[in-house]
Amino acid sequence: MHISILIPQGAILASLEGSRQLFAQVNQLIKMNGGEPVFNIQLVGLKHETPVAGGLFTVNANALIGDVQKTDLIVIPAIDGDLKQAMENNKDFLPWLVEQKENGAEIASLCLGAFLLASTGLLDGKRAATHWIAANDFKQMFPNVELITEKIITDENGIYTSGGAFSYLNLILHLIEKYTGRDMAILIAKVFAIQLERDTQSAFMIFQGQKDHEDEPVRKAQEFIESNYKERTTVDQLAYMYALSRRSFERRFKKATKNTVTEYIQRVKIEAAKKELETGSKNVNEVMYEVGYADIKAFRTTFKKITGLSPLEYRNKYNKLAMTA
Repeated sequence: MHISILIPQGAILASLEGSRQLFAQVNQLIKMNGGEPVFNIQLVGLKHETPVAGGLFTVNANALIGDVQKTDLIVIPAIDGDLKQAMENNKDFLPWLVEQKENGAEIASLCLGAFLLASTGLLDGKRAATHWIAANDFKQMFPNVELITEKIITDENGIYTSGGAFSYLNLILHLIEKYTGRDMAILIAKVFAIQLERDTQSAFMIFQGQKDHEDEPVRKAQEFIESNYKERTTVDQLAYMYALSRRSFERRFKKATKNTVTEYIQRVKIEAAKKELETGSKNVNEVMYEVGYADIKAFRTTFKKITGLSPLEYRNKYNKLAMTA
């Protein structure tokens, strides 16, 4: 099986080299047991030498895209820096990626590599994951892609994406399991001390709101929600405050923030609760009241929907005092 790991300009070295290491380790383990390597791994670039990690390192390509007429799997590493500039710097990959997909290749993007994959149009109408911190930028740049912000892995008929940072390891394990079996994936997970069966990055997400828009009443409403999250705020109240009909206000708010008003209020409250659970000494009920909830069932349900964990599980996972108790 031929694997092409791309070397985009601005590639994050960890995901590039980490992917190569995991696939290469599969070959090594098979050889140790007298078998033949299953992966032919190449680093494929636009030129023979590509600076990465802000120019601190240079990666040498085994082949250029023009040399690779047929491949089975393409891995797009994470990229850093200005994302729009990164798309421009790496645009020459796009026609080749589309051609290879048409020829039967599968494609996997890691973390922010999803931006490069989405630029091909191959993700249109499909689900995708990327780093949660870039979710708003991704939604704006690629409105035809269904971004599943909380997911670590998406698998859309031979097109794969992964969530933030080192969650790419889980996608590579997923691919190793697909191509070589469950036993090998478990063995690789043990060799590299990777936690199996993670499927969400919700617990790591920090809600920052989407304020990169020009709708001033909506921005003021966002600021009001964030400053008054302890209070009960309604959609009608906000619409009245900014002299808009409820229907118009809800439409404009969703367009500007990619959240409904109710979702935004919930996310602001839960983000405040997360911070208190991480650092404070209050119990779950006290935190619930602190952020403006009165119904413990509603609080727990909303908290788990957003973070993937119950409030108590979250506190036990991230609060130092709780971990040492």
